Amino acid sequence: MKMPKVWEILRKFKGKCECRGWKTSESEDWVGVGDEYHNFLWTRNIHPSSFKSIASNRKCVIREGSSYRVVEASYTAWLFSESPSEVFVKTIFENPDFCKRIALYDLSPLLEGKNLCFKFNHTDSLVFQEFENFLKNELNVKIKKIPTSQLTGESVTVAEVA
Repeated sequence: MKMPKVWEILRKFKGKCECRGWKTSESEDWVGVGDEYHNFLWTRNIHPSSFKSIASNRKCVIREGSSYRVVEASYTAWLFSESPSEVFVKTIFENPDFCKRIALYDLSPLLEGKNLCFKFNHTDSLVFQEFENFLKNELNVKIKKIPTSQLTGESVTVAEVA
């Protein structure tokens, strides 16, 4: 069976979030818990300078009826449909502020039909923990940490699903 596309994964996950009483949006990819917003951004790839600009900005658009407001995202998860470059991972790893509020998920193996996902998540985001549980429990995906040993000499875990 071919795994669902990123938007389908997020749609199903947001449905689970709504069951928990968390706020979601049909047209935007964020989850609100209390006064915190957990933003999901998906891409094939991104240039490090563009990433730094977006990550530093921390903006999240919230639709309210027929109008919109901009809030600060407490956390952001980047969902990659292609494996992110080592430079990108290093950019997050080397910035303590980014490391605390940005998670990275390499969904490329999953989108290729493998039950595997790689992650880099040092946040304390309850929503991202639930996202990982959703991948494991609902989609039967194995999650492995993205190795960062080549960046620092230390071991970083990448999530992989078989």
